[in-house]
Amino acid sequence: MLFRKKDHLVGLDIGSSFIKVAELKISKKGNSLKKFGVAPVPSGAIVEGRIIDMEGVANIIRTLFKSQKIKEKNVAISTGGHSVVIKTITTAKVPEKELHTTIHSEAEQYIPYDIDDVNIDYQILGESEFSLDQMNVLLVAVKKDLVAEYIDLLSLAGLTPKIIDVDTFALQNIYEVLPGSDPETVTLLVDVGASKTSLNILKGNISLMMRDNVSGTDQIIEELSGQLDLSIEEAENMVSGNNDQKNSKTLTEISQRIVNTWCSEICEVVYTFQSSSNENKVEKIVLSGGGGFVEGFSDNLKSELNVDVVAINPFEGLILDGKRFPDSFISGVGLQAPIALGLALRRMDDK
Repeated sequence: MLFRKKDHLVGLDIGSSFIKVAELKISKKGNSLKKFGVAPVPSGAIVEGRIIDMEGVANIIRTLFKSQKIKEKNVAISTGGHSVVIKTITTAKVPEKELHTTIHSEAEQYIPYDIDDVNIDYQILGESEFSLDQMNVLLVAVKKDLVAEYIDLLSLAGLTPKIIDVDTFALQNIYEVLPGSDPETVTLLVDVGASKTSLNILKGNISLMMRDNVSGTDQIIEELSGQLDLSIEEAENMVSGNNDQKNSKTLTEISQRIVNTWCSEICEVVYTFQSSSNENKVEKIVLSGGGGFVEGFSDNLKSELNVDVVAINPFEGLILDGKRFPDSFISGVGLQAPIALGLALRRMDDK
């Protein structure tokens, strides 16, 4: 049976507010969505990408797989945040057999951790625009203890991690297969999660600049909790829409202030990119993550940068069963789904 091919993987996006799981059937006729589910994560169970409540999170994952009737145990996951470093570096052209040693040698100056404490991977982006003797390389380093943590978590949940990706790449993976993605348009992918924001400036399938920062929707919840003397759970309920008229003004003011900070940080990255690039200018911004739901965020970005800002629809290129996945469901989870779907596109022999 084609769907049970040995290279088949389930995409599992483990976020600090929600865990998302996606399973696709990939065939010559197109990619079909077979399963998709979301489960909330209690506050404090995952903090800045680190698993605090190992058994509790493992149980959420087990329950989510059971509720979605997913039998496949091989999964692709991704990480992000402080423990992941992504840099585009320039290095001398060397024979392929020497490249691994060269990259590892040069990586030390770009990574704020002991080189023995990280796993390093890289991808050659092409010849440097400044020298024929040099090339651009995308360098990725992930702390070994973080990888071990996630492997232990999945083992506890009864799953086997076959690929550990980076959130930014998983998002790029799904964006590249969307019908509306123009390879000639310089596009900024902005993913605002609970505790981090990932920025990726693309042209075609080439990443021109990546940045991660610690901004996220938790900022709104924490400030709301402190200002109104609410528990984190009560603040989360307010942000979800369960708030009275008396406190709605406070929520709006806090959200607007934090959105302005997000926009300033994003603009700074865009201006840095455009000042270092003679030809490329950001022409389009695509939003994803829970931050995309925050009122005023999209409009502020559009006003600040004078470019089109759209919310991602990661299901657009997939074949959907309307009865199992009605429009109301798809529109409700669309901003949260891209990373899980991008991971579900991966295969075991992928680079």
